[in-house]
Amino acid sequence: MISKYILLAILCSALVTWLPRVLPFILVKYKGLPPIVERFLKFLPVSIIFALILSSVTTAQSGHLPSFKWLDLLAVFPTTYVAFKYRNLIATVIFGVVLVALLRLVF
Repeated sequence: MISKYILLAILCSALVTWLPRVLPFILVKYKGLPPIVERFLKFLPVSIIFALILSSVTTAQSGHLPSFKWLDLLAVFPTTYVAFKYRNLIATVIFGVVLVALLRLVF
């Protein structure tokens, strides 16, 4: 049987998780965003993609400088070229996955 304390903790956790995800949509729908915020949000996807790429090509240990995964880093440049040349997300992802697989197979 679930105690009242555990049930209350679950409900509060759900509320705390749900509120920050839903509240911005409600506020933007009725209030709108200032122009400076809209300009900032245009750069956000680029920064998120860069952070994901950087975290996938480096490894970090506490007390040491980050080290690179050289095969993955080598695959970033041709994949970036394909992304900018063809502007097709599916083709870019497939190209990147196949390239990393081939590099790992060869090396």
